[in-house]
Amino acid sequence: MAASSNNTIKKILIVAFALCIVCSVIVSTAAVALRPLQQANQEADRKTNILRVADLYQPGVPVDEQFESVTPRVVDLRTGEYTDQFDPETYDGFQARRDPAASRTLSGARDIAGLSRQENYSTVYLVGDPDNPEQIILPIRGQGLWGLMRGFLAVKGDGNTIAGITYYEHAETPGLGGEVENPRWQAQWEGKQIFAEEGSLDPDIRLVKGGASGETEVDALSGATLTSNGVTNMLQFWLSTEGFGKYLARFRDQVSPESASAENPDVDDRKGA
Repeated sequence: MAASSNNTIKKILIVAFALCIVCSVIVSTAAVALRPLQQANQEADRKTNILRVADLYQPGVPVDEQFESVTPRVVDLRTGEYTDQFDPETYDGFQARRDPAASRTLSGARDIAGLSRQENYSTVYLVGDPDNPEQIILPIRGQGLWGLMRGFLAVKGDGNTIAGITYYEHAETPGLGGEVENPRWQAQWEGKQIFAEEGSLDPDIRLVKGGASGETEVDALSGATLTSNGVTNMLQFWLSTEGFGKYLARFRDQVSPESASAENPDVDDRKGA
């Protein structure tokens, strides 16, 4: 009889409830205790991806030490100008997009990247002299086949020549759209041009099927048409005046025809011919 009385529904529910409370406390405590470590790992991963796309990453060397050559700045996407309103070390544009006061709604033809909302300010990363950078690292994101793709695009200091691209977050199909992570595919981007015409604010860079032949073309991902379209739409959004177009224009304006001829003497020879 005593043993039977210990197996009542009430006692079973009390034990189960107590066990749930204990487990919840343990999980919550662990989450709070590990949060600083998780944040540190996320920060290290972000810096590593920036160094990789700039071809600066050195295995075995502390990431923070390598990152000393990179200067983060916050840019007002609406004007293309820098702002001191936010700390570039802590500002997170991806989170800011959720705040109606710090972002804007996108719809229709303005939302070719499938973002729905876009932050007003974004952080860029300058390699070398911040006033005359060797490279400008831009955060990019947009919809692929299965979800949001996030990465970085490295642009040379002329504001037009691509130095590299990397994706660090996506849900694309391995072996198909997932090839955005393939170093051989990423290597094709180096030296490609964003804009075909001087002074244009409409980016021409795109993925094409059947083999890229132009200076603004990159081979599409084999068997991954929707992912390839997503990459093209993403870049054409972020490199237009909707994204970093106005900001990049300031660097393109610094490259005068005289300086371009000095760096490329063959230009004058071709004109003479």
